[in-house]
Amino acid sequence: MSSHNRQLLLDPGFELTLRPMRYPQFYEMYRNAIRNTWTVEEVDFSLDTHDLKHKFGPAERHLIERLIAFFATGDSIVSNNLVLNLYQHINAPEARMYLSRQLYEEALHVQFYLTLLDTYLPDPNERAKAFAAVDNIPSIKQKADFCFKWMDSVQDLKRIETREQRRQFLLNMVCFAGCIEGLFFFGAFAYVYYLRSRGLLHGLASGTNWVFRDESAHMAFAFEVINTAREEEPDLIDDAFKAQVVQMMCEAVDCEVAFAEDALSSGVAGLSLKDMRHYLEYCADQRMVQLGMPKHFGSSNPFPFMDLQDVQELTNFFERRVSAYQVGVQGEVGFDHAF
Repeated sequence: MSSHNRQLLLDPGFELTLRPMRYPQFYEMYRNAIRNTWTVEEVDFSLDTHDLKHKFGPAERHLIERLIAFFATGDSIVSNNLVLNLYQHINAPEARMYLSRQLYEEALHVQFYLTLLDTYLPDPNERAKAFAAVDNIPSIKQKADFCFKWMDSVQDLKRIETREQRRQFLLNMVCFAGCIEGLFFFGAFAYVYYLRSRGLLHGLASGTNWVFRDESAHMAFAFEVINTAREEEPDLIDDAFKAQVVQMMCEAVDCEVAFAEDALSSGVAGLSLKDMRHYLEYCADQRMVQLGMPKHFGSSNPFPFMDLQDVQELTNFFERRVSAYQVGVQGEVGFDHAF
């Protein structure tokens, strides 16, 4: 038990009492998440199969192959971190309610990407390659190794007893909210919405709208946990901690730029590596601002379609529910057709 007058968010143990509620903001986040429920069956991929057959050239095919290979395991990594490293250390039942809901949403994302792969890659051998991407595609393995490094950093931490352990735990949260969900996935979303701006893959974009909203809520929760812990124990986030965050963000940007070099290696018209780097640096700066830190990169958003995404998808979610219900479309989809 803590020596403080009242139990703090990161004190060891499992507080079970919801009344009086110490952190009502987490309970409201849980309630909002329930209101935003969606299902994979609401996503219609029928137009996507036509696009893949008739509108994709070699460069676009390579990009989408890399994207779905990343999607194949990305949310599973996040889910593992939630279960193994986060749930046991946030000592507020209302916050754990939100984490339970987030775990459901991560499973939903996994189902969405599984359906996506089954639809886009009907060949079992091609699907197997996509699921093995963390082992056989260097640009994806680099991102996975980055994730595992931070997971491993708290893997054996069963109880948070010291200030250093609290800082270690918060760095894990910064990594998974700011770098994995807030940078790796936002980079992937940029490719999806670029293709949508060209009138391509509306099914993927439709499902991504909801994943985008979920991930934004996940980040908001994690940053609220970090800010709450900092308010309770201001000495946790000092200059040394902030320096570690900057180093982490720089490493994450480098990982995602390496992925962009791979994904765009065939030359996708309208998407440049320079613009992708600037967008990733812009995202990293936004995450640091959310943490109450100054911007590090100073890059602006080069993608107006992502500015529009931030405005439209997060405010008009309820007005644009999909009415067509269809599971993965069956049929042969090849990546060797002419543009």
